[in-house]
Amino acid sequence: MSRVQLALNVDDVDAAVAFYTTLFAQGPAKRRPGYANFAIDDPPVKLVLIENPGRGGSLNHLGVEVASTDEVLAQTERLAAEGLTTTVEDATTCCYALQDKVWVDGPPGHRWEVYTVLADASPELEGATTLDLVPGPSAGGCCTGSADAQPLAPCCAD
Repeated sequence: MSRVQLALNVDDVDAAVAFYTTLFAQGPAKRRPGYANFAIDDPPVKLVLIENPGRGGSLNHLGVEVASTDEVLAQTERLAAEGLTTTVEDATTCCYALQDKVWVDGPPGHRWEVYTVLADASPELEGATTLDLVPGPSAGGCCTGSADAQPLAPCCAD
């Protein structure tokens, strides 16, 4: 199953979790300090809340969650063939999950990721890649999609 991901910056993740739990009549699928996500079936959406005081109410990034690495690869090839610049991140730990993903920029600079979750990850691995000897920021900066960008907060999808 594919679903659209909407990652929001929030000033207070506890207040946001309470609101969205009421709105969607279900609790978060994952909860960590300063982070929560909801895997909603109806409507099919992955809602990600990233505590980022002072930036509440703003968009962090957008995404499409897909079922497999093969689907990420197919989308990478399709997007590149259409002339979009792609940034691939394989086996990166982001949003407390091991993921394969590709990033593209949409107008006016909205970040989009197409990703699949390979496995859950513990908090101490956040931002690590399988190539890292110790945890730390991944080459692309978690949920930023470019080597020179800085993440806005602990990130992102699952």
